[in-house]
Amino acid sequence: MFTGIVEELGEVVAREGELLTLRGHVVTGDAKHGDSIAVNGVCLTVVGVESDTFTVEVMKETFDRSSLGSVAPGEKVNLERAVTAATRLGGHIVQGHVDGVGVIDSKAPGGGWEDVRITLPSGLDRYIVEKGSITVDGISLTVVAVDETGFTVSLIPTTLELTTLGHKGVGALVNLEVDVIAKYVEKLVKRA
Repeated sequence: MFTGIVEELGEVVAREGELLTLRGHVVTGDAKHGDSIAVNGVCLTVVGVESDTFTVEVMKETFDRSSLGSVAPGEKVNLERAVTAATRLGGHIVQGHVDGVGVIDSKAPGGGWEDVRITLPSGLDRYIVEKGSITVDGISLTVVAVDETGFTVSLIPTTLELTTLGHKGVGALVNLEVDVIAKYVEKLVKRA
C-alpha cells in the first residue's frame, strides 16, 4: 500500500526485457530484495539493489495496462516506497494497481498553480467525484472537476517541480488509479 506522496523523481536507467533498472537515491536508502516500490503509481517488486539503483521485474500484463510499456532510459519517473505502520497517510489509500491509462489533454497555468485536464478511459468516470481523490502517475491528487470523458486537477508549484506531471506535456500518457473504496462500494451495492 502507498499514500500517493511521491518521495522522489527517479530515472529509468535501463530496460532489458521484463527488467527495469531505475535510479533513486532516497528509495534505495533502505531497499532490499522483495520490497515494493511504486514506479509512476505501479507497485513493483524489487529484485536487486546496487548503490543508488534498483531493479524490478515487470510482467507483460503490467507493460500492456500501464504507461510503463513505453518508458525508456533517461525518462523521469515518480518513486514511492510502500507505507509502514509508522508512516503518515498524507495522501490517500493507494494500492499501486493501475485502473487505466489517461492522456494529458491540456495544461493551463493559473496564479501560481497549473490546471491539468486528463482524458479518461471509458468506464472510469463513475469512480471519480469532484473534490475526491485520484492517483495520477502515483501522485495523490484532488479532483477539481469531472465529466464523462475526463477530469481536471490543479497542481501546486511543488508538485510541478518534484513529479513527472511538471515535465510531461499535452499528449503524454499517465497511469490512473481510482479510489479503491469506490470500487468496493460499487461491488457491494450491486450484490444488494
